Amino acid sequence: MRIIAAARTLGIRTVAVYSEADVGALHVRLADMALPIGPANVRQSYLNIEAVVAAALESGAEAVHPGYGFLSENADFARAVTEAGLIFIGPDADAIATMSDKVAARKAAIAAGVPVLPGSDGAVSSADDAHAIAREIGYPIAVKASFGGGGRGIRVATNADDLEAAMAAAGREAGAAFGRSEIFLESFLMRPRHVEVQILGDRHGNVIHLGDRDCTVQRRHQKMIEEAPAPDLPVEMRSAMQAAAVALCRSVNYTGAGTVEFLVDRQSDRFAFLEMNTRLQVEHGVTELVTGVDLVEAQIRVAAGDALGIQQDDVRISGHAIQARISAEDCTDDFRPAPGRITDLSVPLAPWTRADFGVARGDSVQPHYDSMIGKLLAWGPDREKARIRLHGALGRLRIAGVPTTAPYAAAVLEEEDFRSVRHFTGSVEQDWAITLPLHTESAVNIEEDEVVTSRLTEREVKLAGAANRLVSVFGHAQPSPPRVSQSPRAARAGAAVGSGASATAGAVVSPMDGMVLQVPVAVGDTVERGATVLVLEAMKMEVVVAAPHGGVVRVLTCRPNEAVSKGQMLVEIEAV
Repeated sequence: MRIIAAARTLGIRTVAVYSEADVGALHVRLADMALPIGPANVRQSYLNIEAVVAAALESGAEAVHPGYGFLSENADFARAVTEAGLIFIGPDADAIATMSDKVAARKAAIAAGVPVLPGSDGAVSSADDAHAIAREIGYPIAVKASFGGGGRGIRVATNADDLEAAMAAAGREAGAAFGRSEIFLESFLMRPRHVEVQILGDRHGNVIHLGDRDCTVQRRHQKMIEEAPAPDLPVEMRSAMQAAAVALCRSVNYTGAGTVEFLVDRQSDRFAFLEMNTRLQVEHGVTELVTGVDLVEAQIRVAAGDALGIQQDDVRISGHAIQARISAEDCTDDFRPAPGRITDLSVPLAPWTRADFGVARGDSVQPHYDSMIGKLLAWGPDREKARIRLHGALGRLRIAGVPTTAPYAAAVLEEEDFRSVRHFTGSVEQDWAITLPLHTESAVNIEEDEVVTSRLTEREVKLAGAANRLVSVFGHAQPSPPRVSQSPRAARAGAAVGSGASATAGAVVSPMDGMVLQVPVAVGDTVERGATVLVLEAMKMEVVVAAPHGGVVRVLTCRPNEAVSKGQMLVEIEAV
């Protein structure tokens, strides 16, 4: 939708491609032309290079914009587009091959004098090599996908016992999202901030930066709230990061829009290269709001051979902008993906706010793809004014049919750690206990007190990883059984199974529409309460379903690579 808007401004006609699942999608309806490219499965459609290029040729298009998912950082795709006589709106294939490969990008950063974290020299495939490297680096270790981005394919191993499982999970998730499953290892910083620099280059040798962004608020290593400029950075560090980003991009002859990401350790006032995204970022809008530069229009003009038309000294940062990603997820159930039909959607109309959405009222949020459905942004003359404006806009956003992350984002904006810039990339899982309105269509895991009236229930809800703290949730709900006191470990186990346990004792149902990835149990196995009985995948996220109680597996109705529906009974466990 964002690309269509920029193309229309330039008087360029657009052609959408779509899978069978997206036949009625908003971008399909609003493009000037739309062509099907295959089934819902991404490997047969959106990751199918031949199908996308064939559609471009059939349509008579001159150029291909890869967006910011799927093939957007795939060098083979960029090469296939240009070899077909089309223009690829992005960097050339060689730059993508270097910088989208996280291992090659580390080497390029080192060569350009950019600081990096200790890590493996290349992709790691064997468990023995991984253990040897981890012993040398020291735990905790970040296991990261070599290809792709958007926080997909990242796991953390805190000790040797966790390492092999983390490698398998990271590779599996990256393979599903990007078609490549190679992984590498890197030292894991305990309390970093995520700061990135927006780069723009042309084919005339010009490379500039458009300031920086802070993307520290994350869950599952995926960004939730982004802002520009990055707050509370020493002037020297900001300048050094921006200079490092430009130097790195010059070293690989980078053209188009790109983002160089860093981890910042404020305790030691140092920064280290994280990765580069050789594409448009989801959060590009906050940079546009503070610089006045239309990044998508700039991408198209650069691809057409135009010079940037702007020098580094011309870049001015005006005010502050903050963005909240709006995803179809149930925040009261550990951000469980929640596909479904949007029965109502009303975005706020107010000065200094912007809404970028890829869906409309009546559209379906598919289980096959990413859960993000939109973004809400606000600008202000300073960070506090932008924060207040975005908080108000989130409060006026109305979405029905699926739960979303909007209430959680609004609550984060009120967190004192966020307001005073004391948060880090793990604050969502480790520090914050957020008060949320109860979504009546969502399963909620109860741990402590319930105060029940005839109309309103107050629940104290345990969110997985929320620093073992309780969260007050208010909403209309049915009275629940008397409270049960649990230890933190039992509470976490209960939270893990809450979305999979049914009203029938011992029955485990699917908490969502999705695909079965793993079934680590068999009929006759004895399991403990909280043990993993299924691993499901939906919206490119893995969801672990655990045993509601100890017992023996008596019934198993699913197998790996099988599609399941929300509420479908998958496992039955007889208590012993």
